[in-house]
Amino acid sequence: MRPLEVDEPTVVGPYRLLGRLGSGGMGRVYLGRSSGGRTVAVKIVHPHFALDEEFRARFRREVDAARRVGAAWTAPVLDADPEARVPWVATAYAAGPSLTAAVADGGPLPVHSVRALGAGLGEALAAVHELGLVHRDVKPSNVLLTLDGPLLIDFGIARATDGTASLTSTGVSVGSPGYMSPEQILGKGVTGAADVFSLGAVLAFAATGTPPFPGDSSAALLYKVVHEEPRLDALDGDLRDLVAACLAKDPAARPAPGEVARRLAPEGAARLVSGGWLPGALVERVSRSAVQLLNLEAADASAPGPVSGPVGFSSPSVGAPDANGGAADPGVFGPAPVMPTPTAANVPGPRDGDRPPSPAPGKLSVSVAATSTREGEGRRGRRISCTVALAVAGAMAAVTVGSVFVLDLLPGGGSDDNADDGGRNPSATAPSEPGSDGGGRPVPGRYLGTWEGQAVAVEGNLPLGTFRLTVREAAVGARLGTLRHTDLFGGTCDDVLTLKKVTEKQVVASAVGAEGNRDVCNQARHTVLLTPVGDDLRYESDSEDSGRPKARLSKVG
Repeated sequence: MRPLEVDEPTVVGPYRLLGRLGSGGMGRVYLGRSSGGRTVAVKIVHPHFALDEEFRARFRREVDAARRVGAAWTAPVLDADPEARVPWVATAYAAGPSLTAAVADGGPLPVHSVRALGAGLGEALAAVHELGLVHRDVKPSNVLLTLDGPLLIDFGIARATDGTASLTSTGVSVGSPGYMSPEQILGKGVTGAADVFSLGAVLAFAATGTPPFPGDSSAALLYKVVHEEPRLDALDGDLRDLVAACLAKDPAARPAPGEVARRLAPEGAARLVSGGWLPGALVERVSRSAVQLLNLEAADASAPGPVSGPVGFSSPSVGAPDANGGAADPGVFGPAPVMPTPTAANVPGPRDGDRPPSPAPGKLSVSVAATSTREGEGRRGRRISCTVALAVAGAMAAVTVGSVFVLDLLPGGGSDDNADDGGRNPSATAPSEPGSDGGGRPVPGRYLGTWEGQAVAVEGNLPLGTFRLTVREAAVGARLGTLRHTDLFGGTCDDVLTLKKVTEKQVVASAVGAEGNRDVCNQARHTVLLTPVGDDLRYESDSEDSGRPKARLSKVG
């Protein structure tokens, strides 16, 4: 968790904000605490979404739907204000890493943990589908590992960005390449079977440490999901059979989530969890997080009353209706995350060969509503034909995106036959550079700092991941800053920016790949325009090889 910056809010609705947990394409997530002492994760959407009325309408509907979710192994929405000047939503907070972080730090989970994980998620999805809802973004970063069991988070909120006018400018979408179902990718009707496909991919990742459809580019991944079989060589036995069934191309051939849960845990997920479901290293990590949270609570208890930061919130929070059906009370919260309580009859004793079970946990766990990541994800809105993109991706499945080479994936793309241009000069169709030379003009303070947001290429049709831009004071010809591109799978490429000119409306820089980049990164020199848009900064590149990336960046430091 990062400390709050001076330009970040300290209060949202009834919650004091204690620090920033992360940020993503849709907004920022903060650790908050109510006046009654409840710890929550508060997601505040990016301001430019707040200006989109279609987004607000969808956000309102999705929050209402998400509040209905109170099944086992889920973290419910506790509070929200879709009508605030900057909409926000609060969920319960969990002391525990995401599955992504746990596997990155400790490697694949043991089989017993994978079975408990799958059983819990299967039971959660079964309950959600009974409500007529579909999650549509089941992925490792949306699964938290707590002492009390796995938690599936981010219900419905990501879907609020689907189909909005802001979609093509942010790269936010529903689903993650490699975990999306074929029907999701092809734009067909999405049912609960899509969540089962994603669940199968999550279990494969948990058990092996790698996704079942590996690849370095989103286009290649989309093609593999639709046309190729998953790589399950590292799995065996009934777990492999079940994962393969979940990953069937035909939605009708996949098992229901309740069946997945029963096959993994015939006596219920709670029985597996109650016997100690996490390996020792993870138990220790989660326990440390719990202690840190308690220390934070102690420090917060002695803190003075909050003063609101610069971000305003105008409407009361959404609470539960009163007993007479009246207006919501902002101080009323939804239920705590539900963990099934095993009866004495089904609590297992120690199994031969097992390590001693982890200590019986208290009910400290609950969840963060969003992840920062890298989470650029599948698209709707103005779109390139998925069929065309998939067909082209099939021919160039090894090509990566973002600051790496993309154009070769597209019809008519790639370098021309004039090979004597070894430096790959910037395109003659670079974004316009209005204004005078501005050679002696200093870089305005408006541009300085660290900026972050989701990037897209190919006229907004290809999500690239996260761009993080750092801009410093510089003279013309000197180093202006750096850009780090984190792709959809955590790979990074760095660019070094050199100041070319400053105009009244823009800063113009040249950029080139940094030394030490991966081989897949695009090292060619290109021109970058930085343009203020409200409180944000628009990034535009003329790199044809990378699909002319664009991003709307919000200041984070």
